[in-house]
Amino acid sequence: MASAEVIPADNLIHVFWHEGMLKHDTGIGVHSKGIDPGFLDILEKHPENADRVRNMYSILKRGPILPFISWHQGRPALISELLSFHTQEYVNELIEADRNGGKKFSGTTFLNPGSWDAALLAAGTTLSAMKHIIDGHGKIAYALVRPPGHHAQPAQADGYCFLNNAGLAVQLALNSGCRKVVVLDIDVHYGNGAGEGFYHSDKVLTISLHMNHGSWGPSHPQGGTIDELGEGEGFGYNLNIPLPNGTGDKGYGYAMQHLVVPAIEKFEPDMMVLVAGQDSSAFDPNGRQCLTMEGYREIGRTIRGMADKYSNGRVLIVQEGGYHVTYAAYCLHATLEGVLNVSEPLLSDPLAYYPEDESFPTKVIEAIKKYQKELVPFLKDA
Repeated sequence: MASAEVIPADNLIHVFWHEGMLKHDTGIGVHSKGIDPGFLDILEKHPENADRVRNMYSILKRGPILPFISWHQGRPALISELLSFHTQEYVNELIEADRNGGKKFSGTTFLNPGSWDAALLAAGTTLSAMKHIIDGHGKIAYALVRPPGHHAQPAQADGYCFLNNAGLAVQLALNSGCRKVVVLDIDVHYGNGAGEGFYHSDKVLTISLHMNHGSWGPSHPQGGTIDELGEGEGFGYNLNIPLPNGTGDKGYGYAMQHLVVPAIEKFEPDMMVLVAGQDSSAFDPNGRQCLTMEGYREIGRTIRGMADKYSNGRVLIVQEGGYHVTYAAYCLHATLEGVLNVSEPLLSDPLAYYPEDESFPTKVIEAIKKYQKELVPFLKDA
């Protein structure tokens, strides 16, 4: 950082990273299936490959956001730490799979040699980022981690995920004295792992904005539908916002202002967790929600505003999906710009413009709002 440039401590992003996570090799094949049909000359890398995170790392190292970044070394999680969210039986299954040289957990989720060490690093690095905030060393932390975690349920791997990095961090926050935590998941797919893990809790408000994809099999039985509201004490504290394909910047902005912000204001959290996937972008191979850099930037601004108002500015950002090797890095940069609340964009959008029509998404969002206000007790007068 240049000596002449003084960044306020509250406007630094503390990035936690460990290069050992790059050793998770997901292989090649047809998209994420890992198969060779025998008639293609060129097979592609699995979408969740190390290149995507290398670019995220490099854009923070050499991009215009660099003066706002403070770097920290990650670490592997202890097995005992995993048990705050995952069952012993499931952890044992992962350990055994690693000992046996790997295992296919679902049609797209492969634990290969090196994967378990990377997963432990992702979990431990995320825990370190949360502890950094809890201990008062910084207010904004970003865990740049892979493999991702938001589909990992307490006893089930799913969707490229083995350990629920964000879920472990949330539990650490609760165990450290936080009263209430908001988890906002903007990955293109439903954050079913945290939804399942905190489904019976009124201490964690899980909000997921995702494309309306439904269940995709035994590893992902949850549908991400609006009627999955939680159970028992947790009823009303799992808010799913399934959005139409192609919702775009304006549609996401409308959902944030009319669904997300009112829920956070009623909940009044003392910790915020942003589960950040850039696979909602206009050019991602895994989703077509048509967000551009400005859409991500605005989401970041909104989260920062909520954090400043309710959690003393404290927000943990956890990396999830985002599979366009170049554009995902740009969208990450934009998200963090928004969280920093910079007055002008630091980095221009290389794609610049994507047409959108928010009229249909707006109707869907209004219908979700009506449904939630009728059924969710703490939102009835929101």
